[in-house]
Formats: sequence, C-alpha cells, structure tokens
Amino acid sequence: MITPAASAMPTVCIVAGEESGDQLGSELIKALNEKLGPRVRYCGVGGERMTSLGLTSFFDMSDVSVMGLSAVLARLPLIVKRVYQTVDAAIAARPDVLVIIDSPDFTHNVAKRVRKRAPHIPVVGYVSPSVWAWRPGRAKKMSVYVDELLALLPFEPGVHKKLGGPRTHYVGHPLSENADLLRPSEGERAPLEADEKVLLVLPGSRGSEITRLLDVFGETVARVSADMPEVRVVLPAVAHLEKRIRQGVTNWQVQPEIVTGLDAKRAAFRSAHAALAASGTVSLELALAGVPMVVAYKVDWFFRRLNNLNKIFKFASVDSFVLPNIILGTKAIPEFLNDEVQPDVLASLLTSYLTDSPERAAQVAELGRLDDVMCLPDGYSQSAAAADVVIGCLSKNN
Repeated sequence: MITPAASAMPTVCIVAGEESGDQLGSELIKALNEKLGPRVRYCGVGGERMTSLGLTSFFDMSDVSVMGLSAVLARLPLIVKRVYQTVDAAIAARPDVLVIIDSPDFTHNVAKRVRKRAPHIPVVGYVSPSVWAWRPGRAKKMSVYVDELLALLPFEPGVHKKLGGPRTHYVGHPLSENADLLRPSEGERAPLEADEKVLLVLPGSRGSEITRLLDVFGETVARVSADMPEVRVVLPAVAHLEKRIRQGVTNWQVQPEIVTGLDAKRAAFRSAHAALAASGTVSLELALAGVPMVVAYKVDWFFRRLNNLNKIFKFASVDSFVLPNIILGTKAIPEFLNDEVQPDVLASLLTSYLTDSPERAAQVAELGRLDDVMCLPDGYSQSAAAADVVIGCLSKNN
C-alpha cells in the first residue's frame, strides 16, 4: 500500500460538473482507496457515483450540469453562485490536492480562484480541453493554475508542451479500456457477402449538429440505397434529441431504424459494416469497433464568416478534425468540412466501404493500430494512472 505520509489522513477535493466527470471521479476514488487505503477524506462537487463512495458534495451537481447555450444562460446566476460557493468550501476544507474534472466553464473557474486565494493547494486537471482544435491559447493560461494535467488522448502531452501548457500525463481513454463492448462477438457482424449490410448514421449529439447535417445525411443515405438496396440504415440517437431526429427524418427517402440507449447503440456498433458520422468522440468509438467510416462536419455561419477554423488547426499543429486520424497521425478516415459535405461524394465512399474493397481494407487496417497507440504499459488502468499523479501531488504537499 502506498502512503503519501506515514500517518497522514489526506483530504482530496474533487470537483466535477456533469455525469461523465462523476464517472471518472468515482473510478479515481476507487483507485486512490486501493492504493492509499480507506483513510482518505473526499469532498467537492459530485454526483451519485462519487457520493456513494464517500465524497461529501458541497451541493447537488445537477445545479451546474447543463447543456446548450440557452440552458446555461437561463441558469447563469446560479452557476456563478455555485462557483464562488465551491471556492469558499474547497478552501475551508483545506485539501491536500484539488482535482477538477472536465466541464471547464465551471471547474476551471473554480481552480483559478482557488489558486489566487490558496496558491499552496496543488491543482490536478482531469481531461484536457481540446486546445489542439480550438482556442490553443488556453494551454498556456492553464499552466498558471493547473499543476498536473491528466490527458485522455496520447497526443495531448506533446501538444501542451508545444503550446506552453501545464505538465501533462497521458492516462488512457475510457473508450479504449471498454473497447470490447463495441466489438462484435462471433455472429454479431454479418459477413460482407451477406444479404443485408448495416450502415450506421450518426448526425451528432447536439441540436446544432442535427440541424446542419440531417438533411445532407438523408440525401447521402438515399444515394447509397439506390446502389445497394440491401443496406439497412440504423441511427443511434441520444435521448434528448430523439424526438427532433424522428421529426427530421420524416422526409428521408429511406427511413432509418432509430435506436436509443447505450446498450442499443453498442449493439448497433457491433453489427455495423460502415458508418456516416459527424465529427466528435463517436468517431473514436467507431474506430475502436473496427467500423470504417466517413466523417463530416459543418460549422455555423459565425465561424464560417470568421474563416478561422483552418488557422486554428494549423496553429495547434493538427491537420485533421477527426480524433482517430489525429491519434494515428494519418488521414485514414475521409473527412469533409462545410461545403465539402456533398451527398454524392459521401455516398461513393460509403458504397466502397460496404464492399470488400481495397479502400475498406486499408482503413480497417489503420484502425487496427489504435490499440497499440492508445494502450498503457503492462495493462495499467486509466484510473490507476490518474491516481498515481494525484498521489504524487499528495506526497509533495505533505
């Protein structure tokens, strides 16, 4: 058992702002308990998972767990109040380390204020903001109030070093650790020569993405189906957008099978032969599942007028907006942005991926490299790697 000090009872303050952060935080607590024993006090802001493991939450995390600009604006006074409440409570708890998890609009505002008022408290950031794709100047600013950063993507330590960000440690990605849930067992994914092929359509998890992509995805599906009538189209929808998606596909020539829920989504991934997807984390899920794909994205009119996206990518030293491409350092997955998103181009590629083509084989081979690129040494788990960095901060502070 590792201890930061012979007789110390450390206090770890963990601040999360949404469900995914609560999940990461709960796994971190389990790993810390395994390494330090049960004599650790936890406080901060968390949901059901962390509080069930002994974290005393300063308030209900749902107060700050909001999505979408309109929802944030409606609750902004309460969120601002909770930021200051969290800062006061965290400092009063006299923690040996503060861990902030994702939700940067909330957690980073807490960390900045804790650093100003209690600079002796080490701060660990868990999940790097996407400085490699958007607002790279945030990396250097973070170095002022974040001492150690835990990155989920293997290229992020190099990006932060180049951009002057905080010391960054790659601790692995939850998707990589749970890749088997996305991969087919025997018989789940029919052979390509079977009578029916499955095409996944994933138009995004935000309302704005749905608005910009749903129609062009529908046109693409119609063209694929015209060439390959045996294709079954499956659209996994996030629950809060299901009604909107169902309304949006009523004019599609080919009606997709819409499924919801995590289990149904994973089952769809395990059966899929190819996918058409919006850019986002879903591209990494598909890649780990071994599903060849085409990725498309459209930014809103404001950013188009600024014409700034390519400059941002160039400045951050990445030339792709698709996560598996960045991780692998290739352009294995075709990606299309804004006016490049044309149904005939997308359909042509998808048709080739739904057959035993050289293009399909080449992409599948590249996706097969992800495990080696993303794995941690000797089966080291993400939570254990994260816990070791936190314990290092505890040791320095005792």
